[in-house]
Amino acid sequence: MSKPLSRLLRHEQHAFLARDRSAWEAHLARIRAFLGEGLQAADPGRPVLVLGAGSGLEVPWDQAPAATVGWDAEPWSRLRTLLRHRRWVPWIFEDATGALTDLEATVRRAVMEPWSKRRRDPATAALRLAGLLPSLQPRPVALAAWIAVHRPGTILAANLMGQFGVLAESLVEAAFAPASPWVADPERTDPLAEALEAWTARTVTAFLETLAASGADLWLVHDRAVVFSGGRLALGDWEDPWTRQLRAETGALEARDALAGVDVRTALVRLGLAVVGAERWLWDLAPGQRHLVEALRARPTRDQALRNP
Repeated sequence: MSKPLSRLLRHEQHAFLARDRSAWEAHLARIRAFLGEGLQAADPGRPVLVLGAGSGLEVPWDQAPAATVGWDAEPWSRLRTLLRHRRWVPWIFEDATGALTDLEATVRRAVMEPWSKRRRDPATAALRLAGLLPSLQPRPVALAAWIAVHRPGTILAANLMGQFGVLAESLVEAAFAPASPWVADPERTDPLAEALEAWTARTVTAFLETLAASGADLWLVHDRAVVFSGGRLALGDWEDPWTRQLRAETGALEARDALAGVDVRTALVRLGLAVVGAERWLWDLAPGQRHLVEALRARPTRDQALRNP
């Protein structure tokens, strides 16, 4: 992992932890309860993997079996977990997506001329990057290799998938700074935004395929959508597309798909897993920013278990 990417991960984690968390207690209680249930249900005789373990804010490590491993690429995550939980957890500092290093290198190629080391005009660089992104095929190589060796019985993902697109946007914006890489006019199409959305969908899909192939029980919690419009919100039935699940009592609904069009429940079933638990809630992260959070439990079907003994 390169130093620029490491710095970006550290900055994103610091920005998250620096927010006022006084109004988050209901959200934190629900995510800890969900992940705690997964930790307690895990087979203590097999390894347990916690992806996106972070600083330990959302993971109840006191309920984790002894053979539980944390995975988070942020450089200080393990130390923060130690300070918060007094537990020195075995840790993996890798990009779980296998995609960010290639994305970073591609962004650098687009922004800077390799022969002169001069920065391209931002509009030219943005179009060049939009043309390069479709060639990137995310492959979670490190994650798949670890799973193949250790064969975990349970895998938890702690608010990770919904961050793939956010982190990619931050990486692109940092490379273009102080210029903006995005088309300013909302009435015009933005080729780079569309290409990065497609990259995010491929990254989420590849991540889910790797988890599904593990043969482990999965406990996945993630942002389904980010809502920016004001007014009261209510949750409707589980429906596809996800926008039908939100009911705005006043005004228009202004929201963003955090998973770039990938429906996790549908994807897990397509990959041969049975979704045996599903819940949702609204999380008020900041003024004018509410997240629709989705927590899913899935397990291999009998046929898949036979394929992954």
